Amino acid sequence: MEKDSKIYVAGHNGLLGSAIIRKFENEGYRNILTKIHQELDLTHQQEVEDFFKTEKPDYVILAAAKVGGIYANSTYPAQFIYENLSIQTNVIHAAHIFGVKKLLFFGSACSYPRECPQPMKEEYLLSGYLEPTNEAYAVAKIAGIKMCQAYNRQYRTNFICAVLANMYGINDHFDSDNSHVIPALIRKCIDAKRRAQSEITVWGSGNPRREFIFADDVADAALFLMNTYNDSAIINVGFGEDVSIKELVTIIKKAVGYEGKVIFDESKPDGMPQKLLDSSKIENLGWKMKVNLEEGIRRIYNWYKKVVK
Repeated sequence: MEKDSKIYVAGHNGLLGSAIIRKFENEGYRNILTKIHQELDLTHQQEVEDFFKTEKPDYVILAAAKVGGIYANSTYPAQFIYENLSIQTNVIHAAHIFGVKKLLFFGSACSYPRECPQPMKEEYLLSGYLEPTNEAYAVAKIAGIKMCQAYNRQYRTNFICAVLANMYGINDHFDSDNSHVIPALIRKCIDAKRRAQSEITVWGSGNPRREFIFADDVADAALFLMNTYNDSAIINVGFGEDVSIKELVTIIKKAVGYEGKVIFDESKPDGMPQKLLDSSKIENLGWKMKVNLEEGIRRIYNWYKKVVK
């Protein structure tokens, strides 16, 4: 990409999109195109095609998606599959119609089978049954991957797909019911500390293991891939290590300064037993993550204290 290329970042206000904007602007890309939802509803095909026809972006980074934790995925599966399928289908197809030079689509580690060998290699996709609690979201993400690959085969497009580990960072959602696990736990510990509660309750057994990657590292990987990677095969982007939910709670309690007891509600679902990506492919190309889990959690806790009342 040239520094003056017109780059459309879909979902620029979200966790990943905002990190991508920060990274690209810091690297001197000065022609970044964004639209808020009120200006452009990505679930509406005609609006998307009109936008592409008018703006004619050179490159597209598709960071827009409906996301959430295990509660949200379990409670709103219809919304997760409909909105994600609509957004990605409209944007990918419009990118083809209007001659976008390159598009980056983001998949998810939850698209790998529930009982997947660990760490999860790219070739394990579609090798087994999905985790039921996030099946709707996972199916949508798989469809996006396969759509990019199909367009590359038939239309000679350059649409690439990065599969991400569990992401966290600045501008995340901290709603205790619908957010991902890290912001949900940070919010839970902050509230418990303020109210002087002696204990908090966390869903599940605490035994599942998860890999977490800081959103700014993903943004760095996105720029790296847009400038170096041109293959239809998916590529994993992860941190390289995982922790149990029990270990994660301990790290978050320490960052927040909450000393209460943790009760694990084993009547609630655990989700996949483990999700750890094999990211050797992108590492062998020359990319490395930079922010470890403890540092990343400190950063978003400090950000939360400044901006959230």
